[in-house]
Amino acid sequence: MRVVQVVDSLAPGGAERSLAELVVPMLGLGAEVHFVLLHERDGLARQVEDSGASVHLAGGASRLSWLTGTTRLLRFIRPDLVNTTLFDSDLVGRAAARVAGVPCVTTLVNTPYGPEHRLEAGRFGVKIRAAQLADMATARLARRFRAVSEAVKHAYVDRVGLDADLVEVIPEGRNPRRLGVREPERTRVARDRLGLTDADIAVLAVGRQEPQKGFDVLLRAVPHLAELTPKASILIAGRHGRASAELRALVERLCPGGRVRLLGYREDVAELMCAADVFVLPSRREGIPGVLQEAMALELPIVAADIAPVREVLGGGDLAELFPAGDARALAEAVARTVARPGEAKRRAAAARRRFLDEYDIAVVAERVLRFYEAALWASRGHAR
Repeated sequence: MRVVQVVDSLAPGGAERSLAELVVPMLGLGAEVHFVLLHERDGLARQVEDSGASVHLAGGASRLSWLTGTTRLLRFIRPDLVNTTLFDSDLVGRAAARVAGVPCVTTLVNTPYGPEHRLEAGRFGVKIRAAQLADMATARLARRFRAVSEAVKHAYVDRVGLDADLVEVIPEGRNPRRLGVREPERTRVARDRLGLTDADIAVLAVGRQEPQKGFDVLLRAVPHLAELTPKASILIAGRHGRASAELRALVERLCPGGRVRLLGYREDVAELMCAADVFVLPSRREGIPGVLQEAMALELPIVAADIAPVREVLGGGDLAELFPAGDARALAEAVARTVARPGEAKRRAAAARRRFLDEYDIAVVAERVLRFYEAALWASRGHAR
């Protein structure tokens, strides 16, 4: 099977990283993989090419030019199937696939078009509605949809009007061989590089600095956490975003004395996780929290906001300390409980790794994705499953 992945770029975001991770196992299953990018941005393109996929640039700076370039590339590559991911690529890729006469599927990675999006957009909320209408208009050009979580599926069924029978839930995954394992020497080296002593309790959060990630909640928890766990240090790794200015202000106001470090974008997230004692996911919403999967793979004790995608990834609440989303005091108390019960935290972390290997190993996910592609092709030829 020859597959073209149409995606906005290969910048190192969660959806892009998941697509990059899929290349090697998909090639191992006999597929041929190409990428068509709308934007040329630093990130994962070299990894994708080194893995054995080809990368093409649609060219131009408008949706019309992207459509023209993507259609031309599809006619040149002649794939069996096109898979689109992320908003601009969905609009462009679905239309280009129709013009080129190639069956198309779409991977759904977010929970879009809700009241929270319009609230965050403020006076630009009308753009959210326009995007919703454009998504609804082009969605009929796709044969099937892969949602990365049940929450994402329900959001698209409700807000875009998709037929639930056309949407299959297949999570994103990660490569455990790339992440490695948590070992004492690896932990020691990673902590030394961060200047952490044996007495320090390193609390790590990872993600782009966007409102939905809830890092402001984590920072508001710091004064209370300082009372409960005086040795706690907060490390936040991730690219700048719309919440960056607010986060810097909160650090200055609530977190004096170097208790909090904003590390910026890091390539060594796995090493940070090996250095940390607790991983915190304070997100208000997620499509699927891929970074949570990485923490599971590396047996890092988890404290997370109690939202549906988190419970879905964890298989319930027994593998982590959960707290009500947005509740800073409850977050601090959950971290303190995790630190105070190291035996229980270790047991949960080991069980979380077993769940990761069973459900989110990229090799397992790739087999499910390939079967999804085969079913979509079967349906496109007029057969029923």
